[in-house]
Amino acid sequence: MTKNAGEAAREHDILVSLAATGQVTIKDLAARHGVSDVTIRKDLDALARRSLVRRIRGGAVALDSVDEGAFSLRLRLERETKVALALAAAPLVRDGDTLAFDSSTTCYFLAQQILNRRNLVVITNGMRTATLFMEQSNAMVLMPGGALRRSSGSMVGQFADVLEGRGRIGKGFFGVKSLSPELGLLELSSEEAEAKRYLASACDQVYGLFSSTKIGQLGLHSFAPVNSVTALYTDDRASASFAAGWQSHGVEVNLASQQDGWRSPSADGSPL
Repeated sequence: MTKNAGEAAREHDILVSLAATGQVTIKDLAARHGVSDVTIRKDLDALARRSLVRRIRGGAVALDSVDEGAFSLRLRLERETKVALALAAAPLVRDGDTLAFDSSTTCYFLAQQILNRRNLVVITNGMRTATLFMEQSNAMVLMPGGALRRSSGSMVGQFADVLEGRGRIGKGFFGVKSLSPELGLLELSSEEAEAKRYLASACDQVYGLFSSTKIGQLGLHSFAPVNSVTALYTDDRASASFAAGWQSHGVEVNLASQQDGWRSPSADGSPL
């Protein structure tokens, strides 16, 4: 049965909370979302059936291995924001470009916007993004290989030797779990961070695409240092202080709006 927006939002909040604290309780979640204990119990049971959490009495705990959550779930979360980001970043891509895409849902939405570009070369560790380009464009699609992570739909592993010495990738597009002007672009999973690090290090230009809800979230592993980041694309809920912190390091920050496309943030620090 298809989930409604409320169910999807609660599941996302549960996964984010588990990533940050490792444990959630039914009572706290019910109070936070204004729903009954029975509703939260059903949410946790559904996540447990998909092996995204481990149920305990009165709540749930994170699995031993860090996981991003099912791709299909993440595809529905913040959908309007991700579409706005994709529309904002799409003009960066021109016919004949060589591109890197990670396995994030935000980059999947970007891929949907550029299927009509001609003669692209796309290097990606995202199974769904690779399939999209293969079936709906004339792009040459390259996958570096490795082990398949089912929930994220990504190939991970040590594939630096696949890229090393074989030329440069013009532009790379990456989602994030978190980010900071000190540590750069961050992931939760060490495997995902390693895969993204290989891709990003081969790119002349690195672009981060993410919802502003990722700002201030937990990120454990850096995959792109600040000095390698060309620009960021996020939504216009991001604060001027966030933009200023990155701009002070020479990183362009662009803000997407569901209504108005995108714009540059205020340079004088006034509220956005």
